[in-house]
Amino acid sequence: MKVLLGIGGADDSLDALHETVERAVETGDEVTVAVVENPDSDREPDDLVDVARETLTEAGLEADVRRLSGDPGSSIVQLAESEEFDQIVLGGGQRSPMGKIRLGNIAEFVLLNARVSVKLVR
Repeated sequence: MKVLLGIGGADDSLDALHETVERAVETGDEVTVAVVENPDSDREPDDLVDVARETLTEAGLEADVRRLSGDPGSSIVQLAESEEFDQIVLGGGQRSPMGKIRLGNIAEFVLLNARVSVKLVR
């Protein structure tokens, strides 16, 4: 499966990175990591590129790591469509005190606009 993993620096993004890498090792998925700037995160995109490359190297995977510019959600959706990915993987947000899932702006945009399957990792 051709998987596009979008990370923006939130803790759930890093959880998605680790889960996606573990799955790729087991299944042979072809992974591309798209690093976007998340205004809700203190982590710098360049630092996330380094974290993604280090995680992939430690797992023995060769994968493309790209830094996307522009609107984060829209750039992820455009990349997924233009390069015909089978699935987009994103961090899946947090639970509210009432037990409902609260999605970040990026995840919400991708869910509402992507034409491929979207997997949320919590």
